[in-house]
Amino acid sequence: MLNIHDFSDKTDEELVERTLENQGDFLYIMNRYQSKLLAYILRISNVSYEEAEDVLQNVFIKVYRNLNSFDTGLKFSSWIYRITHNEVISNFRKIQARPQNYEREINEEILNRITIDFDIEKEINNKYLRKIINNVLINLDEKYREVLVLRFFEEKDYNEISDILKKPIGTVSTLLNRAKKYFKEELVKYPDIK
Repeated sequence: MLNIHDFSDKTDEELVERTLENQGDFLYIMNRYQSKLLAYILRISNVSYEEAEDVLQNVFIKVYRNLNSFDTGLKFSSWIYRITHNEVISNFRKIQARPQNYEREINEEILNRITIDFDIEKEINNKYLRKIINNVLINLDEKYREVLVLRFFEEKDYNEISDILKKPIGTVSTLLNRAKKYFKEELVKYPDIK
């Protein structure tokens, strides 16, 4: 029996090919994407951790069922994020929006990317800054929140965001520019943010 680490050097596309030959290898795709997609679901939605796990389970079911139709012209990561994006929207429609106070995980690396891109002074207490960033993200329009999450939290490039959202790159660029503008406008309303 092969160990999970035996496939760590395989590309996503190679794992897809292996899975099409042996269905049991789908576990390796799941293990590679489970934590990334769960974090993504939590970042772009207002669902509890348990609900996010349910959404993720549905994502993996859809990925498994549609693996034969994966377009090899796309990056697999863009394809699986697109399915996740669609499942989050589907789940959102099912349960209706309901306010919840949850915070997205903002580690030092994400915090650094945001402070550099938005030119925020680093003297501010990081815990306080994390809280502010979460508050601003929660209050942004969903379309702006999602592009910011994809860019800064998921580190997707413009092409990948375009594939995930099924929007032209120019539209993605415009959405990101507007999202940054609205984010900055909201951010400067907090004391100590310059």
